[in-house]
Amino acid sequence: MRIHIATDHAGLEFSTRLQEHLRGAGHDVVDHGPVEYDTLDDYPAFCIRAAQAVVTDQSTGVEALGVVFGGSGNGEQIAANKVQGVRAALVWNLSTAELARQHNDANVISIGARQHTFDEVVSFIERFIGTPFSGDERHARRIGQIADFERDGSLLPDPRA
Repeated sequence: MRIHIATDHAGLEFSTRLQEHLRGAGHDVVDHGPVEYDTLDDYPAFCIRAAQAVVTDQSTGVEALGVVFGGSGNGEQIAANKVQGVRAALVWNLSTAELARQHNDANVISIGARQHTFDEVVSFIERFIGTPFSGDERHARRIGQIADFERDGSLLPDPRA
């Protein structure tokens, strides 16, 4: 599987170690993050480029997922979710990593590098990569509704109207 990774300075050490780990596990890793430590760097462009690459790969049939890092993971998730076709989930434990794939067919996860140990981060990513989308009709329907809104702004009728 191809794994697109992005971070800012807060996750640079994690990203470097994680890339080595994932390559050792046989994954094709593409780094979209900074090339050097800079406390003033900005994460949006890094995360958006990683998210764009995931969507591009998936649209051409390449099996790909993304991982973005920051201090908390919140801003990185927000940035990734601005890319059409991305479903980025903030992950903070094994359950959220699994459910992101199983129920939401997330193609990017965001992790707070300052919130977890390296071993925890590895376990979250391995769970994310190893969990398939369930394909359950209710989950597919909901993902479709999100995609419809993203594409043209359409929503189901308001039941209160």
